[in-house]
Amino acid sequence: MRLSPAVRKLRSFERRYRQARMLARAIKSRHHPILAHIIPIRRCNLSCAYCNEYDKTSNPVLTEVMLRRIDLLAALGTGIITFSGGEPLLHPELDEMIRSIRRHNIIVTLITNGYLLTPDRIERLNRAGLEHLQISIDNVQPDDISKKSLKVLDQKLQWLAEYAEFDVNINSVLGAGVRTPEDALTITRRALELGFDTTVGIIHDHGGQLQPLQSREKAVYEQIHDEQKPAFWAFAYDNLFHKNLALGQPNDWQCRAGSRYLYICEDGLVHYCSQQRGYPAIPLEKYTLEDIEREYWTKKPCAPYCTVSCVHRVAMIDLIREKPREALVRFFPPATPDAPARLPFGVKLLSSMFIPPADGRSQGVATKAMAGVARRLLGIK
Repeated sequence: MRLSPAVRKLRSFERRYRQARMLARAIKSRHHPILAHIIPIRRCNLSCAYCNEYDKTSNPVLTEVMLRRIDLLAALGTGIITFSGGEPLLHPELDEMIRSIRRHNIIVTLITNGYLLTPDRIERLNRAGLEHLQISIDNVQPDDISKKSLKVLDQKLQWLAEYAEFDVNINSVLGAGVRTPEDALTITRRALELGFDTTVGIIHDHGGQLQPLQSREKAVYEQIHDEQKPAFWAFAYDNLFHKNLALGQPNDWQCRAGSRYLYICEDGLVHYCSQQRGYPAIPLEKYTLEDIEREYWTKKPCAPYCTVSCVHRVAMIDLIREKPREALVRFFPPATPDAPARLPFGVKLLSSMFIPPADGRSQGVATKAMAGVARRLLGIK
């Protein structure tokens, strides 16, 4: 069923509202996971040369086992559950698992290579309640490194633009051994043309560590950054993490993997992330609030040169919660050292409501009233 523009906008508003409530809850309390990646199948229908997250033989995890793991993540208070792999669309009961997540009132997202998408499959994802889908596209023409190419996937993207009732993000990748780095710019432009959100990733080694960009790749990254119109989190993420990574420089941050971000493999073990499997490797059914508290403070030696963006973005939320003024300055740095942070209007409005004035003065009556209304809408008591 093709939705009218008005209905699409209404559905989009509903998703933004759910995301805002999730974010407000995450800022209010650090005692629950914000995001969990869960693997329903390790097998993949592709074999990209740079990838270490798939095999060619694994069977799907039993559906009843997956549903139990979703229940356990819900009991921990998880805000978002993302299916990853392997290729999640190879699991025959993925739609039932999506419905289970929605019944728990958890945001559900999917990372896929896109090869198995058809109009009918997209409609089934709509009916199941999927809220966000991401595809990474590595090149314009398929090669020996990657078959995730724009040439192969463009028809899939057109179907998504026509039929999908969920948000779609297209991620282009730099440093993946692609012969023509400018492919990432072509992919970004095509995604924007179709009305999708866009991000750009920097390839990592098999430990999640930075593979520094060459000068030609850096130039492409800057061009993409200039042309795309990133939303709040993407813009802030670029300023806080990506600009350093593009220069091959370390980032100073506290990784919250194992606490605010969980990676649950096909065997049901909790790991820091896809690139640090083996730590802490505790079965999900035995994972407790004590584990979440311990890993919140644990220093990860891989953090300075980490390129795993989902873990970065989760850490950004806790930076806002712990040091809101410092976070906003780092997210939206001033044009000159003595100038104020360049805050978008919406961020400026929200910060005026929820962050006490720096000079110690009390908030005005109108500001307090607006803050109270906002708290009620976001479910913050």
